Amino acid sequence: MKKLNNWSALKQQLQQSAGLLLVMIIAVSMFTSCEQDLPTNIAKVGEIALSASKTTIELNQKNIKNSAIDFTWTTGVNHGTGASISYLLQIDKKGNRFSTSINKDMGKGVYINSLNVGTLNDSLLSHWGATPGLVTELEARVIATVYSNPMVKDTSAVITISVTPYQPVSKTLYIIGDASPKGWSADNALALTPQSDPTVFVYQGSLAVGSFKFITTKGQFLPSYNKGADDTKILYRTDNSQADGQFSITSAGVYKVVVNLLDLSISFGKLDMPAYNDIYMVGSAAPNGWDISNASKLIQSNSNPFIFTYKGVMNAGEFKFPVNRNSDWGQDMFMKLDDTHMYLHPGGSAGDDKWSIAKKGYYTITLNLLDNSISIYREKLYMVGSATPIGWTITNAIEMTEDATNGCIFTYNGPMVAGEFKLPVNRDSSWGQDMYMKVDDTHMYRHNGGDGDDNKWTIASDGNYVITANIETLSFSFVKQ
Repeated sequence: MKKLNNWSALKQQLQQSAGLLLVMIIAVSMFTSCEQDLPTNIAKVGEIALSASKTTIELNQKNIKNSAIDFTWTTGVNHGTGASISYLLQIDKKGNRFSTSINKDMGKGVYINSLNVGTLNDSLLSHWGATPGLVTELEARVIATVYSNPMVKDTSAVITISVTPYQPVSKTLYIIGDASPKGWSADNALALTPQSDPTVFVYQGSLAVGSFKFITTKGQFLPSYNKGADDTKILYRTDNSQADGQFSITSAGVYKVVVNLLDLSISFGKLDMPAYNDIYMVGSAAPNGWDISNASKLIQSNSNPFIFTYKGVMNAGEFKFPVNRNSDWGQDMFMKLDDTHMYLHPGGSAGDDKWSIAKKGYYTITLNLLDNSISIYREKLYMVGSATPIGWTITNAIEMTEDATNGCIFTYNGPMVAGEFKLPVNRDSSWGQDMYMKVDDTHMYRHNGGDGDDNKWTIASDGNYVITANIETLSFSFVKQ
């Protein structure tokens, strides 16, 4: 009996030892796992210590979005308590003893913080009053808070960084002048587009014969950037007593203008491109009327980007061509010079010259921005096929009769023979024109010239027929008399 009791005690001791061993294995595993989760580019353990990727920095606005400096720190120690640790990064001007510091609460498990060029430069100028071009010394430290009971705070040694800030150039730039689409109005100046390098701005669009310069703030003529020593240089102007040099355009067209405020350089040249890539139509004659926010868009030619075309039904009424769908009506528009030419009307200027059409119909309207010409054509409808009196001779296709008031309705009344037919929109001998083809005996669709489909109607017996086609509703009928 005594031996049995000894065996039970031994068994209990072995179980306890195994449990303790398992706890130790788990603890080691957890420590190793946590250690592996730390960033590889910092010291993983040890008393709290701060380091910086650089100790001397000269900032440059060209690199505004790039990292200026990386701060990293060790984990610190929890003094054997097992408590978690959070970190506070402090940066201040040297000598201020962190009384005006920028504080970054990094939380737990974070051991690195980066400052980009723009952020650091803004802090130097606006927060610490540093002078652009002169070295400013900063100090940094990190405070580790151990959430033990009681709470413990450990502070790293202070490190010093020497930084030279820059004077930032404007983040905005506008073109003004009688060469500019918006004229000399500072309130209505046209913005250039900043590039990935934020000191570089680009304008691509129309420039008229005249002169131009640049302002930095809408509504203010100063400061401005004016012509420098030649056409490749700009000059920063802050006072009316300074020379007001301007760049000149001697040939109207589309230009690309590139301005580098940091290098004080400019380039501009004429492009073989239209001033606008989008043109719309509004008016009582247009499909969507005067609803400019829903204006009908013209199609830009793939082969000639200066050509814009509208094809579709229009009502009797007026129309003109805005270059966007801005609901304030302040955009540029192409307006009527005469029946075959147009002019670019600057947004907000006086004048409202529109074209008029007298009859509803299916129209093809073509704008050419190279010579500011316009053509307006109301479509006709023809008939061709073995069922028609002229057969398949498309150059002699039968012209259908247009309705007196509705140019979308066409009729043929005359003899037909057994055979096939379809409805081209002209007598083009290449057969490359659009045509109306059969959906069924009462409906049709517009076949795009060059497509492979060829669906024709069939006449079963000779006789006189009345054939009616409506190219607006796409309805169709043919009735034997």
